[in-house]
Amino acid sequence: MYRTTLLVRSSLPHHSPSLHTPLPHHSPSLHTPLSSHLPSLHTPSHRRHLSSHSNPLPLLSSRGLLQDLWPQGEVASHQLAARLARAPVGVYAGFDPTADSLHVGNLLVLVGLLHFQRAGHRVVALLGGATARIGDPSGRNSERQELEEDQLEANLGGIRENIERVVANHSTFLAPNLALPEVEVVNNDSWYRELSIVDFLGSVGRRLRISRMLGRSSVKARLETQEGMSLTEFTYQALQAFDWRHLHRSRGCEVQLGGGDQLGNMVAGQEVLDGAPCWGVLLPLITDEQGSKFGKSAGSPVWLDRRRTSTFDFYQFFLRQPDHAVGALLRQFTFLPEQEVAALEERGRERPEERIPQAALARQVTLLVHGEEGLSLAERTTAVLYQQDVATLARFTPEEAGEVFQGAPYLRRLFQPGTSVLDLANMVGCFKHERDAMRIIGAGGFYINTVRMTNIEEVLVHGKHIMANDLTLVRVGKKNHYIVEWT
Repeated sequence: MYRTTLLVRSSLPHHSPSLHTPLPHHSPSLHTPLSSHLPSLHTPSHRRHLSSHSNPLPLLSSRGLLQDLWPQGEVASHQLAARLARAPVGVYAGFDPTADSLHVGNLLVLVGLLHFQRAGHRVVALLGGATARIGDPSGRNSERQELEEDQLEANLGGIRENIERVVANHSTFLAPNLALPEVEVVNNDSWYRELSIVDFLGSVGRRLRISRMLGRSSVKARLETQEGMSLTEFTYQALQAFDWRHLHRSRGCEVQLGGGDQLGNMVAGQEVLDGAPCWGVLLPLITDEQGSKFGKSAGSPVWLDRRRTSTFDFYQFFLRQPDHAVGALLRQFTFLPEQEVAALEERGRERPEERIPQAALARQVTLLVHGEEGLSLAERTTAVLYQQDVATLARFTPEEAGEVFQGAPYLRRLFQPGTSVLDLANMVGCFKHERDAMRIIGAGGFYINTVRMTNIEEVLVHGKHIMANDLTLVRVGKKNHYIVEWT
Protein backbone atom coordinates (compact mmCIF):
# COMPACT_ATOMS: atom_id res chain seq x y z
CA MET A 1 0.00 0.00 0.00
CA TYR A 2 2.78 2.44 0.92
CA ARG A 3 5.61 0.67 -0.79
CA THR A 4 7.60 3.29 -2.64
CA THR A 5 10.89 3.17 -4.46
CA LEU A 6 12.40 6.60 -4.82
CA LEU A 7 15.42 7.95 -6.61
CA VAL A 8 17.00 10.34 -4.15
CA ARG A 9 17.87 12.95 -6.77
CA SER A 10 14.62 13.11 -8.64
CA SER A 11 12.64 15.80 -6.84
CA LEU A 12 14.95 18.78 -6.41
CA PRO A 13 17.17 20.87 -8.72
CA HIS A 14 20.92 20.26 -8.77
CA HIS A 15 22.61 23.25 -7.27
CA SER A 16 24.41 24.05 -4.06
CA PRO A 17 23.30 26.83 -1.72
CA SER A 18 24.95 30.20 -1.72
CA LEU A 19 27.43 30.46 1.13
CA HIS A 20 27.73 34.25 1.02
CA THR A 21 24.65 35.39 2.90
CA PRO A 22 25.04 37.28 6.21
CA LEU A 23 25.58 35.04 9.20
CA PRO A 24 22.30 34.88 11.16
CA HIS A 25 22.74 35.43 14.88
CA HIS A 26 20.83 36.63 17.91
CA SER A 27 22.84 39.82 17.84
CA PRO A 28 21.76 42.37 15.18
CA SER A 29 25.31 43.75 14.98
CA LEU A 30 26.93 40.70 13.46
CA HIS A 31 27.23 40.71 9.68
CA THR A 32 30.27 38.54 9.05
CA PRO A 33 30.01 36.76 5.68
CA LEU A 34 28.98 33.17 6.10
CA SER A 35 31.61 32.05 3.59
CA SER A 36 34.32 32.83 6.15
CA HIS A 37 32.76 30.44 8.67
CA LEU A 38 31.37 27.51 6.71
CA PRO A 39 33.20 25.08 4.44
CA SER A 40 32.65 25.44 0.74
CA LEU A 41 30.66 22.75 -1.02
CA HIS A 42 32.62 23.42 -4.19
CA THR A 43 36.10 22.39 -3.10
CA PRO A 44 37.85 19.62 -5.07
CA SER A 45 37.44 17.21 -2.12
CA HIS A 46 33.69 17.23 -2.74
CA ARG A 47 33.94 16.77 -6.50
CA ARG A 48 34.02 13.01 -6.56
CA HIS A 49 31.79 10.18 -7.67
CA LEU A 50 30.95 7.12 -5.65
CA SER A 51 32.99 4.40 -7.30
CA SER A 52 32.79 1.57 -4.75
CA HIS A 53 31.39 0.52 -1.42
CA SER A 54 33.25 0.89 1.84
CA ASN A 55 33.03 0.20 5.56
CA PRO A 56 31.47 3.23 7.33
CA LEU A 57 31.84 1.86 10.88
CA PRO A 58 35.13 3.71 11.72
CA LEU A 59 33.57 6.95 10.48
CA LEU A 60 30.40 6.39 12.52
CA SER A 61 32.51 5.65 15.59
CA SER A 62 34.72 8.73 15.17
CA ARG A 63 31.64 10.95 14.78
CA GLY A 64 29.94 9.67 17.93
CA LEU A 65 27.26 7.81 15.98
CA LEU A 66 28.10 4.29 17.10
CA GLN A 67 27.10 3.11 20.57
CA ASP A 68 27.62 -0.59 20.01
CA LEU A 69 27.53 -3.47 17.55
CA TRP A 70 25.65 -6.73 17.96
CA PRO A 71 27.12 -9.29 18.25
CA GLN A 72 29.58 -7.23 20.25
CA GLY A 73 33.22 -6.78 19.26
CA GLU A 74 35.90 -4.26 18.37
CA VAL A 75 34.94 -2.01 15.46
CA ALA A 76 38.20 -2.47 13.55
CA SER A 77 38.22 -6.26 13.71
CA HIS A 78 34.49 -6.92 13.75
CA GLN A 79 33.10 -9.47 11.31
CA LEU A 80 30.67 -6.83 10.06
CA ALA A 81 33.57 -4.54 9.09
CA ALA A 82 34.93 -7.21 6.76
CA ARG A 83 31.46 -7.86 5.34
CA LEU A 84 30.86 -4.17 4.59
CA ALA A 85 34.23 -3.86 2.88
CA ARG A 86 33.67 -6.95 0.74
CA ALA A 87 30.43 -6.08 -1.09
CA PRO A 88 27.38 -3.78 -0.84
CA VAL A 89 24.98 -4.77 1.94
CA GLY A 90 21.31 -4.03 2.57
CA VAL A 91 20.81 -1.80 5.65
CA TYR A 92 17.46 -0.89 7.15
CA ALA A 93 15.91 1.04 10.03
CA GLY A 94 12.30 1.06 11.12
CA PHE A 95 10.01 4.00 11.86
CA ASP A 96 6.69 3.38 13.60
CA PRO A 97 4.08 6.01 12.62
CA THR A 98 2.99 6.98 16.14
CA ALA A 99 2.77 10.65 15.02
CA ASP A 100 2.40 12.39 11.67
CA SER A 101 5.99 13.64 11.76
CA LEU A 102 9.44 12.48 12.79
CA HIS A 103 11.46 14.56 15.25
CA VAL A 104 15.17 15.38 15.66
CA GLY A 105 15.75 12.17 17.62
CA ASN A 106 14.62 10.18 14.57
CA LEU A 107 16.84 12.39 12.41
CA LEU A 108 19.92 10.78 13.93
CA VAL A 109 18.74 7.40 12.58
CA LEU A 110 18.23 8.92 9.13
CA VAL A 111 21.73 10.43 9.23
CA GLY A 112 23.09 6.98 10.12
CA LEU A 113 21.30 5.47 7.13
CA LEU A 114 22.67 8.21 4.88
CA HIS A 115 26.23 7.42 6.00
CA PHE A 116 25.67 3.84 4.84
CA GLN A 117 24.24 5.16 1.56
CA ARG A 118 27.31 7.38 1.08
CA ALA A 119 29.45 4.28 1.61
CA GLY A 120 27.69 2.57 -1.31
CA HIS A 121 25.28 0.32 0.54
CA ARG A 122 21.57 -0.28 -0.15
CA VAL A 123 19.33 1.56 2.30
CA VAL A 124 15.75 0.65 3.19
CA ALA A 125 13.50 2.79 5.41
CA LEU A 126 10.76 0.62 6.90
CA LEU A 127 7.42 2.17 7.85
CA GLY A 128 5.60 0.20 10.53
CA GLY A 129 2.11 0.40 9.12
CA ALA A 130 1.28 -2.96 10.70
CA THR A 131 3.43 -2.82 13.85
CA ALA A 132 2.08 0.64 14.72
CA ARG A 133 -1.18 -1.11 15.53
CA ILE A 134 0.76 -3.02 18.21
CA GLY A 135 3.15 -0.41 19.63
CA ASP A 136 6.78 -0.86 20.66
CA PRO A 137 6.96 -1.23 24.48
CA SER A 138 10.67 -0.28 24.59
CA GLY A 139 11.25 2.61 26.97
CA ARG A 140 7.56 2.98 27.86
CA ASN A 141 5.78 2.70 31.20
CA SER A 142 2.34 2.09 29.70
CA GLU A 143 0.74 0.71 26.56
CA ARG A 144 0.29 3.02 23.59
CA GLN A 145 -3.27 3.96 22.73
CA GLU A 146 -4.67 2.23 19.67
CA LEU A 147 -4.52 4.40 16.56
CA GLU A 148 -7.64 5.02 14.51
CA GLU A 149 -7.27 3.94 10.88
CA ASP A 150 -7.55 7.50 9.51
CA GLN A 151 -4.89 8.73 11.92
CA LEU A 152 -2.59 5.84 11.06
CA GLU A 153 -2.90 6.62 7.35
CA ALA A 154 -2.14 10.31 8.01
CA ASN A 155 0.87 9.38 10.14
CA LEU A 156 2.23 7.05 7.47
CA GLY A 157 1.90 9.73 4.82
CA GLY A 158 3.60 12.35 6.99
CA ILE A 159 6.55 10.20 7.97
CA ARG A 160 7.08 8.95 4.43
CA GLU A 161 7.17 12.59 3.26
CA ASN A 162 9.73 13.42 5.98
CA ILE A 163 12.04 10.58 4.94
CA GLU A 164 11.79 11.29 1.22
CA ARG A 165 12.44 15.00 1.79
CA VAL A 166 15.54 14.43 3.94
CA VAL A 167 16.94 11.88 1.47
CA ALA A 168 16.33 14.21 -1.48
CA ASN A 169 17.81 17.25 0.30
CA HIS A 170 20.90 15.27 1.26
CA SER A 171 21.45 14.18 -2.33
CA THR A 172 20.79 17.59 -3.85
CA PHE A 173 22.43 19.97 -1.41
CA LEU A 174 24.95 17.98 0.64
CA ALA A 175 26.14 15.30 -1.79
CA PRO A 176 25.49 16.78 -5.25
CA ASN A 177 28.45 15.04 -6.87
CA LEU A 178 28.02 11.59 -5.35
CA ALA A 179 26.35 8.87 -7.42
CA LEU A 180 24.35 7.48 -4.52
CA PRO A 181 22.41 4.20 -4.47
CA GLU A 182 18.65 4.52 -4.33
CA VAL A 183 16.80 4.58 -1.02
CA GLU A 184 13.69 2.43 -0.81
CA VAL A 185 10.76 3.17 1.50
CA VAL A 186 8.54 0.18 2.31
CA ASN A 187 5.56 -0.46 4.57
CA ASN A 188 5.39 -3.74 6.51
CA ASP A 189 1.61 -3.77 6.15
CA SER A 190 2.21 -4.99 2.59
CA TRP A 191 3.40 -8.39 3.82
CA TYR A 192 1.37 -8.76 6.99
CA ARG A 193 -1.89 -8.12 5.16
CA GLU A 194 -1.74 -11.53 3.48
CA LEU A 195 -0.13 -13.45 6.34
CA SER A 196 -2.27 -15.67 8.59
CA ILE A 197 -1.52 -15.97 12.29
CA VAL A 198 -1.02 -19.72 11.87
CA ASP A 199 1.65 -19.17 9.20
CA PHE A 200 3.28 -16.48 11.34
CA LEU A 201 3.49 -18.65 14.45
CA GLY A 202 4.66 -21.61 12.44
CA SER A 203 7.55 -19.73 10.84
CA VAL A 204 8.55 -17.33 13.62
CA GLY A 205 7.17 -18.66 16.88
CA ARG A 206 9.16 -21.91 16.74
CA ARG A 207 12.46 -19.98 16.74
CA LEU A 208 11.72 -17.68 19.69
CA ARG A 209 12.18 -18.90 23.26
CA ILE A 210 9.74 -17.49 25.84
CA SER A 211 12.42 -17.44 28.57
CA ARG A 212 14.61 -15.13 26.48
CA MET A 213 11.70 -12.90 25.51
CA LEU A 214 10.73 -12.51 29.18
CA GLY A 215 14.31 -11.66 30.09
CA ARG A 216 14.59 -8.64 27.80
CA SER A 217 14.77 -5.30 29.58
CA SER A 218 11.75 -3.77 27.81
CA VAL A 219 9.59 -6.70 28.90
CA LYS A 220 10.98 -7.03 32.44
CA ALA A 221 10.48 -3.34 33.15
CA ARG A 222 6.83 -3.49 32.10
CA LEU A 223 6.09 -6.71 33.97
CA GLU A 224 7.24 -5.03 37.17
CA THR A 225 4.60 -2.29 36.83
CA GLN A 226 1.06 -2.55 38.14
CA GLU A 227 -0.34 -2.37 34.60
CA GLY A 228 1.90 -5.13 33.31
CA MET A 229 2.06 -5.94 29.60
CA SER A 230 -0.57 -7.12 27.16
CA LEU A 231 -0.12 -10.05 24.80
CA THR A 232 -0.34 -7.54 21.96
CA GLU A 233 2.76 -5.67 23.11
CA PHE A 234 4.57 -8.86 24.05
CA THR A 235 4.39 -10.00 20.42
CA TYR A 236 6.01 -6.78 19.12
CA GLN A 237 9.53 -8.23 19.20
CA ALA A 238 8.32 -11.25 17.23
CA LEU A 239 6.81 -9.01 14.57
CA GLN A 240 9.96 -6.92 14.29
CA ALA A 241 11.97 -10.12 14.03
CA PHE A 242 9.76 -11.24 11.14
CA ASP A 243 10.29 -7.84 9.47
CA TRP A 244 14.03 -8.44 9.49
CA ARG A 245 13.63 -11.95 8.09
CA HIS A 246 11.39 -10.63 5.30
CA LEU A 247 13.78 -7.80 4.38
CA HIS A 248 16.77 -10.14 4.64
CA ARG A 249 15.21 -12.50 2.12
CA SER A 250 13.66 -9.93 -0.22
CA ARG A 251 16.26 -7.14 -0.15
CA GLY A 252 19.42 -8.60 1.36
CA CYS A 253 19.17 -6.50 4.54
CA GLU A 254 21.87 -8.06 6.68
CA VAL A 255 22.21 -4.94 8.88
CA GLN A 256 19.60 -3.30 11.10
CA LEU A 257 20.21 0.23 12.38
CA GLY A 258 18.48 1.55 15.48
CA GLY A 259 18.73 3.19 18.88
CA GLY A 260 20.22 1.46 21.87
CA ASP A 261 16.75 0.58 23.15
CA GLN A 262 16.24 -1.65 20.11
CA LEU A 263 18.82 -4.26 21.10
CA GLY A 264 16.21 -6.73 22.37
CA ASN A 265 14.26 -6.51 19.13
CA MET A 266 17.48 -6.99 17.13
CA VAL A 267 18.41 -10.08 19.14
CA ALA A 268 14.95 -11.53 18.46
CA GLY A 269 15.52 -10.90 14.77
CA GLN A 270 18.82 -12.73 14.81
CA GLU A 271 17.14 -15.70 16.52
CA VAL A 272 14.48 -15.85 13.81
CA LEU A 273 17.10 -15.55 11.07
CA ASP A 274 18.59 -18.73 12.56
CA GLY A 275 22.23 -18.48 11.54
CA ALA A 276 21.87 -16.26 8.46
CA PRO A 277 24.45 -13.44 8.41
CA CYS A 278 23.01 -10.43 10.24
CA TRP A 279 24.24 -7.64 12.48
CA GLY A 280 22.81 -4.84 14.58
CA VAL A 281 24.26 -1.31 14.60
CA LEU A 282 23.19 0.66 17.69
CA LEU A 283 23.14 4.44 17.72
CA PRO A 284 23.55 6.47 20.93
CA LEU A 285 20.74 8.20 22.80
CA ILE A 286 21.56 11.90 22.79
CA THR A 287 20.49 13.93 25.82
CA ASP A 288 20.70 17.58 26.80
CA GLU A 289 22.15 19.11 29.97
CA GLN A 290 19.01 18.18 31.92
CA GLY A 291 19.22 14.55 30.85
CA SER A 292 16.15 14.86 28.62
CA LYS A 293 16.07 13.32 25.16
CA PHE A 294 17.62 15.71 22.66
CA GLY A 295 14.94 17.99 21.23
CA LYS A 296 12.39 17.14 23.95
CA SER A 297 13.64 19.22 26.88
CA ALA A 298 10.43 21.27 27.10
CA GLY A 299 8.21 18.24 26.60
CA SER A 300 7.35 19.14 23.00
CA PRO A 301 9.60 17.57 20.35
CA VAL A 302 11.37 19.53 17.65
CA TRP A 303 9.56 18.10 14.62
CA LEU A 304 10.76 17.67 11.02
CA ASP A 305 7.39 18.85 9.68
CA ARG A 306 7.37 22.64 9.34
CA ARG A 307 3.66 22.71 10.18
CA ARG A 308 4.55 21.48 13.67
CA THR A 309 7.92 23.22 14.11
CA SER A 310 8.52 26.20 11.83
CA THR A 311 11.76 26.38 9.87
CA PHE A 312 12.73 29.38 12.02
CA ASP A 313 12.16 27.53 15.32
CA PHE A 314 13.99 24.49 13.92
CA TYR A 315 16.96 26.67 12.89
CA GLN A 316 16.98 28.50 16.23
CA PHE A 317 16.94 25.22 18.17
CA PHE A 318 20.34 24.31 16.73
CA LEU A 319 21.66 27.88 16.83
CA ARG A 320 21.05 27.96 20.60
CA GLN A 321 23.06 24.84 21.43
CA PRO A 322 25.69 25.40 24.14
CA ASP A 323 29.37 25.75 23.32
CA HIS A 324 30.38 22.52 25.06
CA ALA A 325 27.94 20.42 22.98
CA VAL A 326 28.16 21.96 19.52
CA GLY A 327 31.26 20.04 18.37
CA ALA A 328 29.65 16.67 19.06
CA LEU A 329 26.41 17.77 17.38
CA LEU A 330 28.30 18.91 14.26
CA ARG A 331 29.83 15.45 13.99
CA GLN A 332 26.56 13.62 14.64
CA PHE A 333 24.05 15.66 12.62
CA THR A 334 26.11 17.01 9.69
CA PHE A 335 28.37 15.55 7.01
CA LEU A 336 31.15 18.13 7.38
CA PRO A 337 34.63 16.52 7.31
CA GLU A 338 36.45 16.28 10.63
CA GLN A 339 39.04 18.94 9.75
CA GLU A 340 36.28 21.43 9.02
CA VAL A 341 34.46 20.63 12.25
CA ALA A 342 37.74 21.09 14.16
CA ALA A 343 38.28 24.44 12.42
CA LEU A 344 34.77 25.57 13.40
CA GLU A 345 35.42 24.53 17.00
CA GLU A 346 38.64 26.55 17.03
CA ARG A 347 36.86 29.64 15.69
CA GLY A 348 34.23 29.16 18.35
CA ARG A 349 36.87 29.14 21.07
CA GLU A 350 38.53 32.25 19.62
CA ARG A 351 35.29 34.23 19.19
CA PRO A 352 32.60 32.57 21.35
CA GLU A 353 30.31 35.61 21.15
CA GLU A 354 29.85 35.07 17.40
CA ARG A 355 28.57 31.48 17.81
CA ILE A 356 30.27 30.42 14.58
CA PRO A 357 29.99 26.62 15.06
CA GLN A 358 26.35 26.96 16.14
CA ALA A 359 25.57 28.90 12.96
CA ALA A 360 27.23 26.17 10.88
CA LEU A 361 25.24 23.49 12.72
CA ALA A 362 21.93 25.32 12.29
CA ARG A 363 22.55 25.97 8.63
CA GLN A 364 23.65 22.44 7.73
CA VAL A 365 20.85 20.65 9.59
CA THR A 366 18.15 23.04 8.37
CA LEU A 367 19.41 22.54 4.82
CA LEU A 368 19.22 18.77 5.27
CA VAL A 369 15.68 18.81 6.66
CA HIS A 370 14.03 21.78 4.96
CA GLY A 371 16.15 22.40 1.88
CA GLU A 372 17.39 25.67 0.46
CA GLU A 373 13.97 27.34 0.54
CA GLY A 374 13.40 26.44 4.18
CA LEU A 375 16.88 27.60 5.18
CA SER A 376 16.35 30.89 3.37
CA LEU A 377 13.08 31.48 5.21
CA ALA A 378 14.71 30.67 8.56
CA GLU A 379 17.58 33.09 7.90
CA ARG A 380 15.26 35.83 6.69
CA THR A 381 13.06 35.39 9.75
CA THR A 382 16.14 35.65 11.97
CA ALA A 383 17.02 38.91 10.23
CA VAL A 384 13.50 40.28 10.80
CA LEU A 385 13.20 39.31 14.46
CA TYR A 386 16.76 39.90 15.65
CA GLN A 387 18.00 42.58 13.26
CA GLN A 388 14.70 44.43 12.72
CA ASP A 389 15.18 44.00 8.96
CA VAL A 390 11.98 45.60 7.64
CA ALA A 391 13.12 45.27 4.01
CA THR A 392 13.20 41.48 4.38
CA LEU A 393 9.84 41.49 6.16
CA ALA A 394 8.35 43.44 3.25
CA ARG A 395 9.31 40.63 0.86
CA PHE A 396 7.50 37.91 2.81
CA THR A 397 4.52 36.36 1.08
CA PRO A 398 1.34 36.03 3.18
CA GLU A 399 2.00 32.28 3.38
CA GLU A 400 5.55 32.81 4.64
CA ALA A 401 4.39 35.34 7.21
CA GLY A 402 1.78 32.89 8.44
CA GLU A 403 4.41 30.16 8.84
CA VAL A 404 6.94 32.42 10.54
CA PHE A 405 4.45 33.70 13.09
CA GLN A 406 2.68 30.41 13.73
CA GLY A 407 -0.39 30.83 15.88
CA ALA A 408 -0.61 34.56 15.27
CA PRO A 409 -4.09 35.80 14.31
CA TYR A 410 -4.24 36.49 10.56
CA LEU A 411 -6.76 39.13 9.55
CA ARG A 412 -7.82 40.60 6.20
CA ARG A 413 -9.03 44.16 6.39
CA LEU A 414 -10.15 46.82 3.91
CA PHE A 415 -7.80 49.79 4.13
CA GLN A 416 -9.49 53.10 4.86
CA PRO A 417 -7.49 56.34 4.44
CA GLY A 418 -7.06 58.08 7.77
CA THR A 419 -6.79 54.89 9.83
CA SER A 420 -4.71 55.64 12.95
CA VAL A 421 -2.45 53.52 15.12
CA LEU A 422 -5.20 53.37 17.75
CA ASP A 423 -7.73 52.35 15.10
CA LEU A 424 -5.43 49.52 14.04
CA ALA A 425 -5.03 48.31 17.63
CA ASN A 426 -8.80 48.24 18.06
CA MET A 427 -9.28 46.63 14.65
CA VAL A 428 -7.08 43.62 15.37
CA GLY A 429 -8.36 43.16 18.92
CA CYS A 430 -5.04 43.51 20.72
CA PHE A 431 -6.65 44.96 23.84
CA LYS A 432 -9.88 44.40 25.75
CA HIS A 433 -10.53 48.11 26.20
CA GLU A 434 -9.49 51.23 24.31
CA ARG A 435 -8.07 52.72 27.51
CA ASP A 436 -5.69 49.72 27.71
CA ALA A 437 -4.60 50.36 24.13
CA MET A 438 -3.91 54.03 24.85
CA ARG A 439 -1.92 53.22 27.98
CA ILE A 440 0.24 50.44 26.47
CA ILE A 441 0.88 52.27 23.18
CA GLY A 442 1.89 55.38 25.12
CA ALA A 443 4.25 53.29 27.25
CA GLY A 444 6.02 51.89 24.17
CA GLY A 445 4.66 48.35 24.19
CA PHE A 446 3.12 48.45 20.68
CA TYR A 447 5.08 47.81 17.47
CA ILE A 448 4.25 48.03 13.78
CA ASN A 449 6.65 46.22 11.44
CA THR A 450 9.21 45.92 14.31
CA VAL A 451 9.12 49.70 14.94
CA ARG A 452 7.84 51.00 18.30
CA MET A 453 4.77 53.21 18.05
CA THR A 454 3.92 55.67 20.83
CA ASN A 455 1.62 58.15 19.05
CA ILE A 456 -1.94 56.80 19.00
CA GLU A 457 -3.01 59.43 16.47
CA GLU A 458 -0.33 58.64 13.87
CA VAL A 459 -2.02 57.84 10.54
CA LEU A 460 -1.12 54.63 8.71
CA VAL A 461 0.62 55.15 5.37
CA HIS A 462 1.90 52.81 2.70
CA GLY A 463 5.64 52.24 2.77
CA LYS A 464 5.89 52.66 6.55
CA HIS A 465 2.98 51.03 8.30
CA ILE A 466 1.79 49.02 5.29
CA MET A 467 4.60 47.23 3.47
CA ALA A 468 4.99 46.59 -0.25
CA ASN A 469 3.47 43.12 0.20
CA ASP A 470 0.30 44.74 1.66
CA LEU A 471 1.03 43.29 5.09
CA THR A 472 1.32 44.90 8.50
CA LEU A 473 2.96 43.04 11.37
CA VAL A 474 1.70 44.13 14.77
CA ARG A 475 3.45 43.13 17.97
CA VAL A 476 2.27 43.78 21.52
CA GLY A 477 4.94 43.22 24.17
CA LYS A 478 7.59 40.65 23.28
CA LYS A 479 5.70 37.72 21.80
CA ASN A 480 2.12 38.58 20.80
CA HIS A 481 2.00 38.99 17.02
CA TYR A 482 -0.87 39.86 14.68
CA ILE A 483 -0.72 39.83 10.88
CA VAL A 484 -2.97 42.13 8.86
CA GLU A 485 -3.35 41.74 5.10
CA TRP A 486 -4.85 44.87 3.56
CA THR A 487 -7.21 44.66 0.59
